[in-house]
Amino acid sequence: MPSNSPAPAGGPRDAVDPPSGPTGPSPQAPSAARRTANVAPTGAAPSPARSPERADPIDPNPSPALRTPASVPDPGTPRGYRAVFAVREFRAVFAAHLLSLLGVVVSELALTVLVYDLTGSPLLSALTFALGFLPYLVGGTLFAGVADRYPARRVLVACDLICAGCVAVMVLPGTPVGGLLALRCLVASVSPVFTGTRMAALTDILGEGDLYVLGRSLLRIVSQSALLIGFGVGGVLLAAVSARGAIAITVGTFLCSAALLRFGTRNRPARSGRDGGGALLKDSLAGARTVLADRRIRALMLLFWLPAMFVVAPEALAAPYADEIGVGPAALGLLMCAMPVGHIGAELYAGAVLAPRLRSRIVLPVAAAGLLPLVLYGFRPGMVASVVALALAGVGAAYVIGLDQWFVDAVPEELRGRAMTLLTAGLMTVQGIGMALAGLAAEFVPVHQVVAGAAVIGTVCTLVLVREVRSTEPAHGPRTEVRDGADRHMTSG
Repeated sequence: MPSNSPAPAGGPRDAVDPPSGPTGPSPQAPSAARRTANVAPTGAAPSPARSPERADPIDPNPSPALRTPASVPDPGTPRGYRAVFAVREFRAVFAAHLLSLLGVVVSELALTVLVYDLTGSPLLSALTFALGFLPYLVGGTLFAGVADRYPARRVLVACDLICAGCVAVMVLPGTPVGGLLALRCLVASVSPVFTGTRMAALTDILGEGDLYVLGRSLLRIVSQSALLIGFGVGGVLLAAVSARGAIAITVGTFLCSAALLRFGTRNRPARSGRDGGGALLKDSLAGARTVLADRRIRALMLLFWLPAMFVVAPEALAAPYADEIGVGPAALGLLMCAMPVGHIGAELYAGAVLAPRLRSRIVLPVAAAGLLPLVLYGFRPGMVASVVALALAGVGAAYVIGLDQWFVDAVPEELRGRAMTLLTAGLMTVQGIGMALAGLAAEFVPVHQVVAGAAVIGTVCTLVLVREVRSTEPAHGPRTEVRDGADRHMTSG
């Protein structure tokens, strides 16, 4: 449910290679010291045992990246995205992600229609959709500790079951509008916990190398595609069945996702070793403070957030801009699709063609220039030029495939779940804020100037942030060694 370094990873959690930073801890390269601190020296007292789930013993060798890598590469081993799909557990996670995401998108659309049918209020209908963004910050901040405190599989299955239960109650004829909105908030609050836990769990399934980076890339591509396909599927469903009927169908997608995760992935121990102990809220807030207090992690997190906050302006203002340049609904659809299509194409190219080292090298230049195509809006371009500018802005978002590896290298393992949950919550929140600010500005300034202004301001902010990221870089730069041996060994499981 509800979305560098060229090292062998596909997102923020794939690094087990020796750190490339200076020996010893430093504010700029905290991950190395903290990762090694988790390994007990010979003769040290064993760490407290973690409680397994009764139904399925916890895998004693949970992280494939810790297995002994093969010394000689096998030329017959799949490469690139094929290598990711060769991992059985990832296939289950991928299918579950697709099902739950479609469930979220279709239920959002159907619920918006249902609320409008019940109330006839455009405001409440729009509020239903907006509630998909607002609770992210609350859920991601207050419940982030769940991601590290409990076994990942248990958290993921529980999140899907909670969503299925909420959606099932929405279907009941007697559920009032206030109850529908409250259930919508609950689903949105659970989403960042689910996403953050899954992102952290991918390092156990794919390792911390390039497979992780490519796995994260595939899940992002699915998320972008769901925006294009999910609303289309939802529209077809609503043409064939009632809004409640469409919502009822999504109960099945959440249950199927839960089943895939329960029976298709291994049971691994909680990362923090504090299963059920202590106050969850205190643990979540302490984790957030620890993550944000680290200068390197904070800079990388902002590099995910800031460009995303400004790049949503043309999407938020697509309808008024289409009206401004005098084009119809079909053209509006093209404006809405152009950026996701550019992003999907660029990320597929970067993951399939570019080597990890090159992906790492383009992170900062592409991030700095990614918003510049939207400056074209300042000249109030026609339909074709606008679509090209939007597609190029989507291409610029491909810098995150390399940034994923940098992030996973910087965050210590025991904080991964909380860091990933906070990252997800912040990303959704800043996009919501960006849309709201763009809409507010368009009340006083022509739409095309708002989009161009967002591009200029966003570029300036990103350039400042790029300088901060460079200043926190480890002494020898981001890690770029490829651990093909470990990744290849993983595919057999």
